[in-house]
Formats: sequence, C-alpha cells, structure tokens
Amino acid sequence: MEHPKFIITNGGHLRLGMVTLHRDLLMAHEECRGGGFYDIDYVGNAVLLSGKSFDYGPPQWSGISVLLVPEAYRGMSIIYRDSRGDELNLTAEMTINYY
Repeated sequence: MEHPKFIITNGGHLRLGMVTLHRDLLMAHEECRGGGFYDIDYVGNAVLLSGKSFDYGPPQWSGISVLLVPEAYRGMSIIYRDSRGDELNLTAEMTINYY
C-alpha cells in the first residue's frame, strides 16, 4: 500500500512521493539520510514532514549543508516534527536551493 513518504538523500535532495517503501524514492547510486512521512497544508502554505523511515531512521538534518527542494514547493514553509513533537522550521534554519 502506498503512503506519502519523504527521504533526504546523501546529496541533500528532499524527495517526496506516494510509495510503498522509502527506498522506492532513491535513484541509482544514492544513499538515504533518513526520511518519514509528509502532508501538504494548502491553507497554511506548508510542507509538513514528520516521523521516521522504518528502514533508514529519522532524517539526519545536521549532515546536510544545503537542502535541495523541488521548485513546486518554492514559497512554502517546510516544517519537520519529530516523534517527541518538537518542530524544526527547515525554511528558517537551513539553506534551501530549489531545482
């Protein structure tokens, strides 16, 4: 069954998609630096990330210097909420480049 999942690649790409497994979001020769689940808040204009990948664990934000985000999400806030409920506003805390 497919679910809205995201991963962070070793190259810093934020990749989202409806997949069965987080590894389905990886391309050849990429490694995963964690992942979780996502939701799009259209009213609040935000990408809401949460949880962790059962295969790769929680996203390792500290290992990424620049977060590469698809152009479709330009102008939206990107928020990650961990399992304790703590929030990290990635838009404010990280350097983001859009592609």
